[in-house]
Amino acid sequence: MSASHPRANTHDHGHHGHDHHGHDAPPADGGHGHGSRRGYVIGFLLSAVLTAVPFWLVMTGALASVQATAIIVVALAFVQIIVHTFFFLHLNPRAEGGWTLLAFIFTVIIIAIVIAGSLWIMFHLNSNMMPMDGMGM
Repeated sequence: MSASHPRANTHDHGHHGHDHHGHDAPPADGGHGHGSRRGYVIGFLLSAVLTAVPFWLVMTGALASVQATAIIVVALAFVQIIVHTFFFLHLNPRAEGGWTLLAFIFTVIIIAIVIAGSLWIMFHLNSNMMPMDGMGM
C-alpha cells in the first residue's frame, strides 16, 4: 500500500468503519463461542447424570408407575438436549451474535411443526379409513 492510502498507517484511528467500543471486534474466543475445559467437564458430568438417572429408574423399577417413569425419562431427555446444545454445541445468545441460536430455534420450530402435522395427519387418516374387514375377501 502506498503512504497516501488511508489504511497505510496501521496506527490511524480515523473512522474506517471500526467501532472502538468492542462491538466489531471479535470476542476473545475468536467468535466461535467455544467453551472452556471447565464448561466441557460440567457438560460431561451433567450428561452422565442425566443418562444414569433414567437408566437407574428403568432398571430398578424405582417408581411403581410405568407412566411416571416414562414422563421422567422423557423430561430428562429434553434437559439433556439443552445441556448438549449449550455445553457442546455452544449455542447461546453470545455465540456468533446470537444467529446460531436463532437458526437452531427456527429449526426446532420447523421440526415440531412437521412432527405435529404428521401425527395429526396419521391420526385422522387412521380414523377416516374404510374398514378393511368388510371388503369380501
